[in-house]
Amino acid sequence: MKFNAHSFLIPGKVLFERGGMAKLPGELKAKGLKRVLLASDRGLEAVGLVKRLEDILSSSGIDYVTYLDIEANPSTETVDKGMRLYQENNLQAIICLGGGSPMDTAKSISVLVTCGGKIQDYEGAHKVQGPVAPVIAIPTTAGTGSEVTPFAVITDKSKNYKLTVFSYEIIPELALLDPELITTLPPTVAAPTGLDALTHAVEAYISLAAYPFSDAMAEKAMELIGKYIRPFVANRADIEAASGMLLGSMFGGIAFAWARLGNVHAMAHPLGGYFNIAHGVANAVLLPVILEYNALADQGKYEKIFNFIKDNKVITGFTPDMLVNEIKQLSNELGIPKNLTELGVSRETIHEMAVDAMKSGNIFVNPRQSTLADIEELYLRAM
Repeated sequence: MKFNAHSFLIPGKVLFERGGMAKLPGELKAKGLKRVLLASDRGLEAVGLVKRLEDILSSSGIDYVTYLDIEANPSTETVDKGMRLYQENNLQAIICLGGGSPMDTAKSISVLVTCGGKIQDYEGAHKVQGPVAPVIAIPTTAGTGSEVTPFAVITDKSKNYKLTVFSYEIIPELALLDPELITTLPPTVAAPTGLDALTHAVEAYISLAAYPFSDAMAEKAMELIGKYIRPFVANRADIEAASGMLLGSMFGGIAFAWARLGNVHAMAHPLGGYFNIAHGVANAVLLPVILEYNALADQGKYEKIFNFIKDNKVITGFTPDMLVNEIKQLSNELGIPKNLTELGVSRETIHEMAVDAMKSGNIFVNPRQSTLADIEELYLRAM
């Protein structure tokens, strides 16, 4: 086994507990935080989760300003608006309630209110210098793992481009995992976000930057997601399945925070930028295509992934195509579109998307080397 030189740090606190959202005021007061921005979205407002958190804050004497104008694939304009709201109200921290969009927005706001400028100034790796405003993340999907990652992905609408901010300074100070918060997800959200979490674990596991710590996190993520994704999508009120998926998503987030990802994510971001395709859906459609492409570079991990997804039902005579077919079957069972054509992607944009994908650092840790022509061909296969 090759052991890459590495280091790792778990800078944030993770609190997992059923009903744990009620613990938030105590955590805030322990940090001396009394005035916060509550960043969420209209969907969570509609199902009552925003009001539930507002009531918890109000009854505990925490002053808050609520910001709900956060869309899927949040834009630079959304970040700027949140920054102004934070500054105008002299706030101290940001609580993000939701999936990846509120979390990415909150991380980006924290950078701007501390460091100034525009979020585009921080695109790339390690451009955020020093600590930023505190972020407390409360995930309401089992998918992004953003509550424990150093990444924020924001859409620049003027370029149809998703930029990535990568800095360990933006990992939330606290990740509060309450499985009750994901039990009301519709299946159309539970399925793609669950497959997003699985993709994180798989790509981190086979990444050229993987090492024993990230492998351990990825393996636990795949074990939990492999066991619970089907029962969770079937019945989101199953608290055991919800707990397993929420923890699996978190472990997957830690895995890719330190081992990065691969071609799936590099190619998924342009699909969101050009066609506003939900990130989890894009990942789910691309994953079997990229796994088939990467099979040439497999050194035994495909079989381990297969066994995790089959819930450790070990099958003899394994070949890499068995994993590809298993991923396709899982996506089909969960109602994911079969290809990019079904999602309205046009061939005319493939070159531009491939150019954007090649800008991602994930391309360089994908286990099989890829050129621009390779990425274009992979998009065509996914059509």
